[in-house]
Amino acid sequence: MASSVLRNLIRFSASTTTATRSFSLATTNTQISNHTAKWMQDTSKKSPMELINEVPPIKVEGRIVACEGDTNPALGHPIEFICLDLPEPAVCKYCGLRYVQDHHH
Repeated sequence: MASSVLRNLIRFSASTTTATRSFSLATTNTQISNHTAKWMQDTSKKSPMELINEVPPIKVEGRIVACEGDTNPALGHPIEFICLDLPEPAVCKYCGLRYVQDHHH
């Protein structure tokens, strides 16, 4: 009984996978290009990356910083622990905020 159900599921998924994937990829590519075109039309507005690059690097006293993206956990992202041993600012992979170690000499 279980093996016949499994065979039917495999047969069904194999017959529908290609058609569904090609349709969804075409739809997804169209959506992405439409979204990108919308951003590119209005040059007076800044992109999210331009806005985040305007924020100066955040100075931190320790060697490691925990970035949450926002003080409100509902608006942030998963915690990323960032090592600040390098001289250039370290960038959070989720939100793009930059951190630099503040040396007190």
